[in-house]
Amino acid sequence: MKETKTEIVEFDLNALFGLSILIGITALGAAYLLQSMSDVRTDMTTDSIEYNATSDGMEGVAKIPAKLPLIVGIVLIVIIIGLFKRFGDAV
Repeated sequence: MKETKTEIVEFDLNALFGLSILIGITALGAAYLLQSMSDVRTDMTTDSIEYNATSDGMEGVAKIPAKLPLIVGIVLIVIIIGLFKRFGDAV
């Protein structure tokens, strides 16, 4: 008969500290990049190729902070599921 081995994995909330720092740095970096691109765009002629390219780049970068609430929500759901899994088995 084959013996099965069950491995218990510990769930540690301290492991998520790095993820929260990464999300914060991403938000700050995107905000800084948008500000820099806005400053560059003000020096360009309206309706030029450079102006339009900068505008398109700003629209693309602006989508990153818009997705951060979704990312944070997914992380919170994973934490809650992990807590239910950990403490639900202990009851």
